[in-house]
Amino acid sequence: MCTPNARQLTLTIDARMNRGLSSPARLNQSSLLALNSGLSSRERWQSKKGMLRTRDVTSKNMLPVTEMHKPNCSESWMLRPRFQAQRVRPQAASGADMTFEDDSIALNALADNTQQSKLMDFITSERAKVVAMIAMGMSLCNANRVVMSVAIVPLTATYGWSSSFAGIVQSSFLWGYLLSGVAGGALADRYGGKVVMAWGVAIWSLATFLTPWASGHSVGMLLAVRALFGAAEGVALPCMNTTISRWFPSTERATAVGLSMAGFHLGNVISLLASPILMSQAGVYGPFLTFGVLGFLWLSIWIPNIFNDPQFHPRISKSELVHIHNGIEYSPKSTKKSTIQTTQKMPPFRLLFSKLPTWAIIVANVTNNWGYFVLLSWMPVYFKTVFNVNLKQAAWFSAIPWGTMAVAGYGAGAFSDLLVQSGYTVTMVRKIMQSIGFLGPGIALIGLNAAQSPTIAAAWLTAALSLSSFSQAGFLLNMHDIAPGYAGVLHGITNSIGTFAAIVSTIGTGYFVQWLGSFQLFLTLTAVLYFISTIFWNLYATGEKVFD
Repeated sequence: MCTPNARQLTLTIDARMNRGLSSPARLNQSSLLALNSGLSSRERWQSKKGMLRTRDVTSKNMLPVTEMHKPNCSESWMLRPRFQAQRVRPQAASGADMTFEDDSIALNALADNTQQSKLMDFITSERAKVVAMIAMGMSLCNANRVVMSVAIVPLTATYGWSSSFAGIVQSSFLWGYLLSGVAGGALADRYGGKVVMAWGVAIWSLATFLTPWASGHSVGMLLAVRALFGAAEGVALPCMNTTISRWFPSTERATAVGLSMAGFHLGNVISLLASPILMSQAGVYGPFLTFGVLGFLWLSIWIPNIFNDPQFHPRISKSELVHIHNGIEYSPKSTKKSTIQTTQKMPPFRLLFSKLPTWAIIVANVTNNWGYFVLLSWMPVYFKTVFNVNLKQAAWFSAIPWGTMAVAGYGAGAFSDLLVQSGYTVTMVRKIMQSIGFLGPGIALIGLNAAQSPTIAAAWLTAALSLSSFSQAGFLLNMHDIAPGYAGVLHGITNSIGTFAAIVSTIGTGYFVQWLGSFQLFLTLTAVLYFISTIFWNLYATGEKVFD
């Protein structure tokens, strides 16, 4: 940062030749954005008439360049201008021009070192630690619920359950999940995601740990424990949304959600692959005990190291705090007291339900949960029933698509942020992402119906889940777009309604299979739902703020 009177700044620019450059209009403006983001808040660089200009934006003074050196090189070269910048009177300042001697220098080269520096800054930042812990928590969230999807096969054989009753056992998780979403979202908005998430993980880990005892006690006790487990897990997504909205600027939020949901989907992979191994070594209840203990280990790191809001973090740097707050449209007040006060009023439920953008999110959530839980709960059974593969093979065929979904989800988030940074409206980006997230899996499920081998079926399933991950940069982010002050409770409302749809789809799949002996009709119905929801979303969704 420059001093009030004078400064000397050495700027190293790794520049490459770009022979096609002939006018300032063709200079890469993203390079200037990257360069400016790496400088202090008082400095700004501009490109004008083939020249690079710097300005002190705090004092409104232009800083003239007095010295520059350039070595000779035919193809690529390193430019190390050393210039003396001094304070000049605002009325006398005409601008500081640093003219490149070769107009074929591309400004996009200025971004190279800056982008690398930004990556390192992010990796070592406090918000990177926050999203890493969220991702691990979400991974445990999904791993715990997937255990029953694998264990249901031997449990059904042991207790003689029918396919329809097995669907009821699997759906019991969703009974509690349905009830806790709104309350969890409202609590996260009021008290922050850290505390609510900690209670959620503690309770669902305990419920997972108690599942072996409950199943041996009675069916009623098993259903009750699974419902408690679902109620605890119902707070996870609202807490994730609230925490990310406070810790990440809008230009990084889709990437943060992508990373968090990548952990969520990797939990599927871990559980699907590890559960059969743990069952073979420790019996059918081995994975329940293992993942229950892992939840408590995660809590021992989360509680002392994560904070609800970056402004209360004792170790966050000033530059990171400024970076976060500059990119957040809505943020809590500057004191803990005022933060609580802003969320004490009751959410405006009637107003929220009166707007079509809210219903666009609800319809999207219903469709997403319907398709997601059909695939999550029934794919191991699908591969065993349709293709007669054993449990370990079914787990492998089911796990591969979830792994690719984790990677695709991160890519969708990064691509969404790139579109926003490139000037596309948030509304347009959300509609593009959600359209891919629905049309893609709809087409893939139709292809899955025609699959004649487990390998082809796994390929279609991989395509369906990978493309559905684009929804993470669609409706899942849209809650904060339209209602920044009520993102948690809005997530809870829409997710609770979506969870009811998931209950219907999970139980409905069991009945369809029992009555018709085939998954095909239900998969076709799910594909049609994807197509209809795409139309509704593009008609009524918006990226603008609807609720203050």
